[in-house]
Amino acid sequence: MPAPASRRAAGPATAKGAGTRDMLLQRAAAMAARVGLEGVTIGELAGAAGMSKSGVFAHFGSREDLVRQTLDWVAARFAEQVMEPALRQPRGMPRLRAIVDGWMRWIGAQREGCVFLGAAMEYDGRPGPMRDHVCALMQRWQQALERAVAMAVEQGQLRADADAALVAFELQSLMLGLHHGRLNRPQQALAHARRAVDGLFARHAAVPADGIAAAAGNSSLP
Repeated sequence: MPAPASRRAAGPATAKGAGTRDMLLQRAAAMAARVGLEGVTIGELAGAAGMSKSGVFAHFGSREDLVRQTLDWVAARFAEQVMEPALRQPRGMPRLRAIVDGWMRWIGAQREGCVFLGAAMEYDGRPGPMRDHVCALMQRWQQALERAVAMAVEQGQLRADADAALVAFELQSLMLGLHHGRLNRPQQALAHARRAVDGLFARHAAVPADGIAAAAGNSSLP
């Protein structure tokens, strides 16, 4: 059934508005990577996009709204590039490995800085709605990472006593180290991060059943 005339007329305008808003958020995200979310303003964004302030205000009701939506836009890109491909992998270590590999690629692509890392630092000591929003996004990511680790435990690929929250914390710590390592040792940072992740997974890996049997057979105990 064809859409009513009013809806057909509104379609292109709505699509154009969504495209303009996406363009503005992309530019705002690039700006935030350079100067931080607190450096993103309606005026600066309007200048970067070649628009008037009123044109930008038509898409964002306030600077706070712009900053929040910019962070959400980056979160959506992270999900598209890291989580969605990983979720197509089998549960367990294949999926967890895919998450970490995608995460490393994401970090490598953030040449001017990671908006999430910047937000965590900017709003750490600033109580208020924006800090709460940053914390909520980070908590959701922590929970998703813990679920991926827990699935690897359920699949028998990580030890049954592996603490999913601890393993997720260790992974986040290594990725933070990769962020900082790019500054002073850019040629070695990725290789070090990969070795550290391999070591982390090896420490928590479940011992194969045949490995247990072999160890028992070789034991010198009576």
